[in-house]
Amino acid sequence: MAHIFSFWESRSFYDSFMARSHDRLAAAQSGTFKDAQVRLFDYRFDVKTGFEPRFTDADLLRVALCRVHEERAEHFTLMQEKVWNPAMAGSPGMIRGLFGEAPGHEFMVLSMWHSAAEHGKYRTERVERLALRAQTEADVASLTGDIVALEPTWIV
Repeated sequence: MAHIFSFWESRSFYDSFMARSHDRLAAAQSGTFKDAQVRLFDYRFDVKTGFEPRFTDADLLRVALCRVHEERAEHFTLMQEKVWNPAMAGSPGMIRGLFGEAPGHEFMVLSMWHSAAEHGKYRTERVERLALRAQTEADVASLTGDIVALEPTWIV
């Protein structure tokens, strides 16, 4: 499995690429992959510090995709900002990240880490306590995600 993240300066640049170049590039890649899933998230806010789509200082990404109950979306966003972000920001080894939103009450939390060991310390020590404090179980209808080891030769 491969995860490919792209970051666009603006929605108009994304729309222009889709209108002018996407189909030609997709045709050239036909047969090189199967079961592609694409999601477009709008940036809401940073996790820890000003997000930059720079990956040379990270060894690991954690991506969490959360589908949230409609009536709990505002609470979920507030808890990300007030509970989860400060906890991640205070974790040694956490570099930066972002919180994004897609239609249908779907959210993405992308965090960048120096190493799997640093991310593991954060997970082991805090996740259960933070989930209770943030009432995550009441907010989230489904949660999927992955830990992604970065492949330096794929970074462009």
